[in-house]
Amino acid sequence: MAFRVIDLFSGAGGFTLGFNMFKDSFGNSAFKSIWANDFNKESVETYNLNFGSHCVLGDIVDIINNPEFTIPQADIVIGGPPCQGFSLLNKNRKLDPRKQLWHPFMEVVDKSNASVFVMENVKELLKSVEFNEIKVEAERLGFQVKAAKLLAADYGVPQMRYRAFIFGSKIGDPALFFPPKRTHRDPNDKKPIDVYEYVSNPRPWNTVRYAIEDLPEPVGTEIRDEDGPLNIHFGRNPTQLSLERYRAIPDEGMNRFDLQRLAPELTPQCWIKKESGGTDLFGRLWWDRPSVTIRTEFFKPEKGRYLHPVQHRPITHREAARIQSFPDDFIFAGSKTEIARQIGNAVPPILAHHIAKSVYNHLKKQTSLVLDCQMNYG
Repeated sequence: MAFRVIDLFSGAGGFTLGFNMFKDSFGNSAFKSIWANDFNKESVETYNLNFGSHCVLGDIVDIINNPEFTIPQADIVIGGPPCQGFSLLNKNRKLDPRKQLWHPFMEVVDKSNASVFVMENVKELLKSVEFNEIKVEAERLGFQVKAAKLLAADYGVPQMRYRAFIFGSKIGDPALFFPPKRTHRDPNDKKPIDVYEYVSNPRPWNTVRYAIEDLPEPVGTEIRDEDGPLNIHFGRNPTQLSLERYRAIPDEGMNRFDLQRLAPELTPQCWIKKESGGTDLFGRLWWDRPSVTIRTEFFKPEKGRYLHPVQHRPITHREAARIQSFPDDFIFAGSKTEIARQIGNAVPPILAHHIAKSVYNHLKKQTSLVLDCQMNYG
């Protein structure tokens, strides 16, 4: 029987997809998503198009406080409470109320009688006061907790995306199977492979070339009514000045400092005055490296290293989705901006798949121990 999963702050469902992708040794689905929640209408629509109609739109606090609603019973609760409160990009994070959305997350964990939870957030969470509060609350509810900072590239995602994961269990020590062993590694890393950290014969990191090289040049500037991958593989309408800037930095890895060096007349004055920091701004990706972190405005090169390695344009929505490890047949709903937000905010499904493997191995191990105990002493 598949383990029942609740996904909170689900977004498009990258976390759910990773769990749904995991199969047991007989090839059957090891997990079954039974309930999900998000407050963004388009994200809920995307989730339900891909996983069924069990994602509920609304504020999780209001849902919990509704006396007519009962939280479903589940084995696992997963989710990523909005991370902007912890992000280094948030200048007001000390006062940000989004830092406290772990409270309703843990309340759902408690009311669902889940044996396991996995919470995802930006890596800064692990150095915050809130992390200690989460740990104290989890232990009060009877959970043992193991936290880790994971790099998506170490698990086959073609992206240098670091995220914090908190694994809590009521039925055993989560550290026995978490964090999952890394399946990929930096090909330039010459250190001996630690058998406790890596699978045997880890593969080199997947790269931007691996993810997007086979795609044709994008056509048009709008979402197309056709199957993936080309439905969201569209371009933009850059100004002539933007095109001149793209062409002024034609080589992989170039950035705003190269623009200033090669074409100062095309460089915005704000960049000229800011002589340090921001080496990814207006940068080109490298073909043979993982991408930088895909954020919600990846279509704006002034926001980061989001220029195509060789073509004079930002990456497309499809390219960003592939770098996030979404399959081409995943259906996204909403406007171009909404889809970009869903892609940038998602847990990469391939990374989630490895988290699911850790959860499955933990649950199976602990379930076997309980059955053995019952047979011997029951």
